[in-house]
Amino acid sequence: MFASLSDRLTATFKNLRGKGRLTESDVNATIRDIRLALLDADVALPVVKRFTGSVRERALGAEVSQALNPAQQVVKIVQEELVGILGGQTRTIRFAKQPPTVIMLAGLQGSGKTTFAGKLGKWLKDQGHTPLLVAADLQRPNAVTQLEVVGERAGIPVFAPERGNMGGHDAVLDSGEGTRSFGDPVSVSRMGIEQARAKQYDVVIVDTAGRLAVDANLMQQAGDIRAAIAPDEVLFVLDAMIGQAAVETAQAFHEGVAFTGVVLSKLDGDARGGAALSVAELTGEPIMFASTGEKVTDFEVFHPDRMASRILDMGDVLTLIEQAEKAFDKRQADEMARKFLAEEDFTFEDFLQQMNAIKKMGSLKSMLKMMPGMQGMRDQLDAFDDREFDRVEAMVRSMTPFERTHPKQINGSRRARIAKGSGVTVTEVNQLLERFGQAQKMMKSMARGGGGGIPGMPGIPGAGKRGKQQPQRKKSKSGNPAKRAAEERAAAEKAASGRAASAASAFGAPGADADGAADADPLAGFDASNLPKGFEKFLGGR
Repeated sequence: MFASLSDRLTATFKNLRGKGRLTESDVNATIRDIRLALLDADVALPVVKRFTGSVRERALGAEVSQALNPAQQVVKIVQEELVGILGGQTRTIRFAKQPPTVIMLAGLQGSGKTTFAGKLGKWLKDQGHTPLLVAADLQRPNAVTQLEVVGERAGIPVFAPERGNMGGHDAVLDSGEGTRSFGDPVSVSRMGIEQARAKQYDVVIVDTAGRLAVDANLMQQAGDIRAAIAPDEVLFVLDAMIGQAAVETAQAFHEGVAFTGVVLSKLDGDARGGAALSVAELTGEPIMFASTGEKVTDFEVFHPDRMASRILDMGDVLTLIEQAEKAFDKRQADEMARKFLAEEDFTFEDFLQQMNAIKKMGSLKSMLKMMPGMQGMRDQLDAFDDREFDRVEAMVRSMTPFERTHPKQINGSRRARIAKGSGVTVTEVNQLLERFGQAQKMMKSMARGGGGGIPGMPGIPGAGKRGKQQPQRKKSKSGNPAKRAAEERAAAEKAASGRAASAASAFGAPGADADGAADADPLAGFDASNLPKGFEKFLGGR
């Protein structure tokens, strides 16, 4: 969504590279480019003025003039100010001291409230909670049915005593108002909380009705529901694609419902979306979650610092690590580490396990976009076809169990059968087997530690040497045969222990010190001061 803003800011910072000193005219030109980029991205004018004013003041101060690399210091200032307008600190749900915690969803019709209810429920369930969805949107046709479908996908129960508007003509006309009545959403919301207490659900998510535009009836109904259920959190679901109207809508809901947090939906769209970045600054309420697709797993906690890094093309490595931790099974990782240490062949069965883990992390395209500096390769990434994984998986699943564990035994006739079974050509099967063989050799070379290396790679131990490299052992100088044999045996055990520790550390296993002692700190002396904020938790609290 923020591709255009990211491109403009990245191009602006390129003009500063290589300058050992920044003049006032350089700073003014940079601020002008940043202002135009923000305005072009639909960021609200008051926010743009405050943002550029703060950046200009800091850029003209000693913070930049005394820096060794002024250009990098300006980027750092822009990132910090961008984090500020996005909310500053990450905030998630504040749970009630006495369950159930009541979460009310509000927003315009079509903003994605119902879909988000299922996503939030799935996320809470994965956190160990027992959520209940309450269908209090009785106005939009088939809204109750949609919530039930979303709840079924997420594995979350739905409380729906009223069917609401089924899209037919069986509604009763209210006297004097000219509106149709499909049930009382306030009563349904109260009953939902009572049901949660009775069935011991610890979180209640109330999905309320919306309108195509802000009006008095919408605010009255939302206000009545809030007064009746006294929610612990009121989340305003905002469509990030509605442009400048996002600011007006957010302010209207903040005055009418007093929401406590914002959810940005449809962040996977191609609209400019800058107005959504203005909401936290103008309302004073934090952006708490981001919704990026139709699947119940297309959901993430909103981290202002990580979003700022994405916009500035610095990547989002922390989110990538968290996704990997959820996707990769510890037992399978331990088995891979054991195979790695024993220098056993990496098989197609192992390959299938790794592929399934990557699929759990989501789209490979979206993962690559989280890597630093990938914005410049956006066209190549957009052209990448995730279905290539499906074709490779089809080839592997067309193999017999014997062939998956003995790929070298796959001869010409077997290759033809695999190609026919997976709907590809024999050439594609040959290419897969060739790449797989190279991967096996690389893993074996890594497992040998310092004695191996990757053949043909300059600057890497073992480069240009063929054949298995044997570690050189230090010969004993003792004239006593028994003592000499003991020293040589100790040296061999020390070398083997060092290789094992090196290989195990590649899989995150505890390291070993120079004497082979377990539990040595593999990060001793490592300076983590230059890593992204929050990364230290992955380094044992450094």
